[in-house]
Amino acid sequence: MSTARARRTAARAAVVGAGPNGLAAAVTLARAGVPVTVFEAAETIGGGTRTTELVQPGVLHDVCSAVHPMALATEFFRQFEIERRVDFVVPEASYANPLDGAAGSRAAIAYRDLDRTAAELGRDGAAYARLYRPLLQRLEGITDFALGGSMLRWPRDPLAAIVTALRTAEQGTPLWGMRFREDAAPALLSGVAAHSIGRMPHLATAAVGIVLGALGHARGWPVPVGGSRVITDALAADVLAHGGQIETNHPIDRIAELDGYDVKLFDTSTRGLLSIAGDVLPARYRRALSRFRFGDAASKVDFVLDGPIPWQDPRIAAAATVHLGGTRAQLATAELDVAHGRHPERPYVLLAQPTTFDSGRNPADVNAVWSYTHVPRGSDVDVAPVVIAQIERFAPGFRDRIVAHTVTTAAQLAGYNRNYVGGDFSAGAITMRQLLARPVLNTDPWRTPARGVYLASSATPPGPGVHGLAGWYAAQSALRHEFGLQAPALGM
Repeated sequence: MSTARARRTAARAAVVGAGPNGLAAAVTLARAGVPVTVFEAAETIGGGTRTTELVQPGVLHDVCSAVHPMALATEFFRQFEIERRVDFVVPEASYANPLDGAAGSRAAIAYRDLDRTAAELGRDGAAYARLYRPLLQRLEGITDFALGGSMLRWPRDPLAAIVTALRTAEQGTPLWGMRFREDAAPALLSGVAAHSIGRMPHLATAAVGIVLGALGHARGWPVPVGGSRVITDALAADVLAHGGQIETNHPIDRIAELDGYDVKLFDTSTRGLLSIAGDVLPARYRRALSRFRFGDAASKVDFVLDGPIPWQDPRIAAAATVHLGGTRAQLATAELDVAHGRHPERPYVLLAQPTTFDSGRNPADVNAVWSYTHVPRGSDVDVAPVVIAQIERFAPGFRDRIVAHTVTTAAQLAGYNRNYVGGDFSAGAITMRQLLARPVLNTDPWRTPARGVYLASSATPPGPGVHGLAGWYAAQSALRHEFGLQAPALGM
């Protein structure tokens, strides 16, 4: 190492929060030779990528994330060579959306194979394929446009950006009803768009759905073998291998506690950053952060079953992810109820059934099922009855398979993770304004006006998801501005 480089990396960095973004930031800094310490308030690291015994001893459930559409697609994880560090199973069916039918055997299935998907969508199959094929042909440009950093930069592939914008405009406005004639294809699109928790049609929800759907038809939606915690473990192992430190049970409440560190990166919500570092942030920036809106929330129900889910349409068992709620109109009604502060009687339910694809995770006679539904922010309502009823709607006999279940309300999610304000696990509402200005309108939104202070969470681009990108971008910004260093190589 040169003398100049040694002087630059003598400065120490602190990362507050050991979620995937915080750990990605620490990986990047440690590999650049910067001494870095990660501070985690909880007993265990991982944030939204934890796996533990939530319902019964000896039975593993993912605490937040379960299936990872972006794990194989994002630039950080690709450079990190995540597939060499973690075993994934990639189902042939990325997700499914059951529908009511007279014969009880009717579902829309999104396979990795677009042609196979279209072939099962009846009269709308060709139209569905026409919607996605241009996206798949320019997938690298699509992911760069959507996930490549600040939305204010010029895209590397302008045509990909145009295609994405056109598809978003169609599916995010009342035009969304013009392409299709039946229920299956639009339900498939709406089920994945609803991941963003927002009313439909809406440009922001459509943008999320278009990108996630394209990934489902390209690289698939992988399940990590052993649970989401194996992603956390891989990131943490790399931090430690390159000289970094990780301290658990160590909450940071005031920035003065980090006076021994020259650079501070916060894997926190905007509210968390204001609470911890407000004293050093300029008033104008504090006002901007205080205007950043939080979205509606999730309430989670985890099940232990004594066997597989008895889906009416047995093809659904081939998908690790299932979107429950029925037709596009029914899904939109449920999401509108949440946006108006109501708990839907027939809610949207996102269900993951990882046991089929990772049978070694739990005992042979146990089926661990993960699910959540959308609720108004701060809700303390027990949603188990409506979630069970919605699953039973498409899988009669499900109720009889339940051995045990655990409910985590939105209010409890907020207590579990400081970043989940009111149970909003996205660290801020997904709106068009807050996709462009997340949390402020800036080409380098990770860097705050305070010297050496960076925001490295889902409150910055590209937003929520297990991708590590927000932390990676924040760390690269810190390396440039504080150390005069370029981003290091991340591969094994």
